[in-house]
Amino acid sequence: MSKEGLESLFPMEDISVMGMWELLPHLNKFRVRLKETIEGAILFRPHVVVTVDSKGFSFRLLKQLRARYGWQESNGPLHFHYVAPSFWAWKGGEARLKGLANFVDHILCILPNEEAVCKLNGLDATFVGHPVLEDIVEFNLGKQASPHDLKIEGNSEDFRRKYALSPGAAVISLLPGSRLQEVIRMLSIFSRAFDQLKDSIPELITVIHVASNQHVENYIDGVIHKWPVPAILIPGGHQHLKYDAFSASTIALCTSGTVAMELQLARLPCVVAYRAHILTEWYIQYKAKIPYISLPNILTDSAIIPEALFQACTPTNLASLLMIICIISGN
Repeated sequence: MSKEGLESLFPMEDISVMGMWELLPHLNKFRVRLKETIEGAILFRPHVVVTVDSKGFSFRLLKQLRARYGWQESNGPLHFHYVAPSFWAWKGGEARLKGLANFVDHILCILPNEEAVCKLNGLDATFVGHPVLEDIVEFNLGKQASPHDLKIEGNSEDFRRKYALSPGAAVISLLPGSRLQEVIRMLSIFSRAFDQLKDSIPELITVIHVASNQHVENYIDGVIHKWPVPAILIPGGHQHLKYDAFSASTIALCTSGTVAMELQLARLPCVVAYRAHILTEWYIQYKAKIPYISLPNILTDSAIIPEALFQACTPTNLASLLMIICIISGN
């Protein structure tokens, strides 16, 4: 959106916080940014308001705008929200959809089953597809490829030549996340996992994919000198370079998120990992009604991707899973 000319009132990192307990230290900043956004929207006087994901922030914004303009739609802008709440993941999640119609006029869904369920609960909705699939259109433009061939092939040779990698180098792509809080938490676990792997995998190279987030970039730049094996940093926003790195990699290790879908498009085996605050983990385990966290596993209702979650997300477990997949793939 920034590339298309969007001017943001503030850095998105200010509200990019995941987890109930993780949010507590940021509540004051959250309130300030919400107030700024409401005032900015009222001053701008839009005909349509489109909120994107971040339902905690977005729904509070839409509620207050609807209250400001009155509950009659003709008195204010139409409200569109992109990415339906994950009602399918939580106990009682579908029941929570019913109240959204009071302040959301239309939901734009990224999963095929969501549209019908939203409509059953009084919400106008349209299935628009998952945004990661746009990568397929970009990469396969001009190629003889079927629209149903959901695959992206990067250029392994170009990547290895660009970074002068030896033919025997074993490359593992690492995607630690896009939010600073999760990168800080996960990178230390990942570092210890690679420390265990380095003696078992000769010429091990880590390709660390850095999110387009200045706080994340600064943090990784500050700790990379302690990384236990040689590392290559790939800056965010370089899609072709990212998929070239995937093509040159044997396996990937990632923090749970959209990247799991990207890795599936690249046909790169991966391990998905996640840790949170202990109370957030307890809440998720208590409220979740599905056993998986990564979208490929959720969509197929099977463990096609190994997941190391919460207490199971340890350096030893991660190193073991990565070694098993390397052995299976013959590398």
